[in-house]
Amino acid sequence: MRDRSLAFLVLLLAACSPEADIATSSDNGEVAEQNRLDAVIASDLRSAENKARDQYRHPKETLEFFGVEADDLVVEMWPGGGWYTEILALYLADEGSLALVAADDRLDSVRKLAEAHPDAFKSVLFSPVDSPRDATTFPAGSADVVLTFRNVHNWEMGDEPYGDDMFAAMFDMLRPGGTLGVVEHRLPEDRPDEDMKTSGYMKQSRVVALAEAAGFELVEASEINANPNDTADHPRGVWTLPPRLRLEDQDRDMYLAIGESDRMTLKFRKPE
Repeated sequence: MRDRSLAFLVLLLAACSPEADIATSSDNGEVAEQNRLDAVIASDLRSAENKARDQYRHPKETLEFFGVEADDLVVEMWPGGGWYTEILALYLADEGSLALVAADDRLDSVRKLAEAHPDAFKSVLFSPVDSPRDATTFPAGSADVVLTFRNVHNWEMGDEPYGDDMFAAMFDMLRPGGTLGVVEHRLPEDRPDEDMKTSGYMKQSRVVALAEAAGFELVEASEINANPNDTADHPRGVWTLPPRLRLEDQDRDMYLAIGESDRMTLKFRKPE
C-alpha cells in the first residue's frame, strides 16, 4: 500500500489507455462496515450462483492470503465472467481502485456488470489490450497487487504459448515490493508435461518457473483452494468438472460430488 490520490491514478490510467471506461457513482454503504471483506462477500449484489461457489473458491481466505487491502491499487489480469471482479470492485470501491487488463472482447462480461451496478464499480477502470503479447497498457510500477485467477493454462495452451509475456507484463505493472497472486488448476507433477497443453491444468513447478523467469520471488504457496478429490484426469479436462460440466448429464452426480478443480494458490513478490 502507498499513500496516493485516487483521482490522480484515474487520470494517469485514462491518459495511458484512451479506451479506459470508468464507472462512477456516489455511495457504497455496504462495504463501509468494520469487516469490509465479510460484508462484500455477503453482499446482495453478488448472485446466489456466484455465492454457491465460495465453498470452492474461498474468496476471503484467498484475498487475505494475498494481502489485498481496501486502499490498494489492484490489477485483475484477464478477468473472465467477473466472479472475482465483483468482489474486488466492492471491496476497493471507497478507498482503492481496480484496473481490469485483458483483450477488449474479454472485458464485455464485466462491462455489463459495471453497467448494472455503477455504485459498486465506481472505482473500476478498464484497460484493454490489443493482443495477449502486448499487455502493457497499464502504467509501469503503479500497482500494489496484481491478481490472476485460473488463467495461466489459457496462456500456455496451444502451439504458441505466451505465458512468459504475461508474467513479464505483470512484473512491469507492479511497484517494487508489490504482490502477484496466482490461482490455477493444478496438475500433479508426475504427469507428462504434454498434459498441460490440453487439460486446462498446470504443474505448479511450471507456474513458479514462469514467475521466477520474469523476476518474481515466490513468497508462499497455500492449500486454501486445494481439492484432494480431484484427480485431474477427466475426459474433457478441467472443464469436465463444475461449473462447466462439459459432459452434461453423463456422470453428472459424480463430477458434482468431486466439486471444482484442485488449485494452487501462489503468492509472489516483485523485489524492492
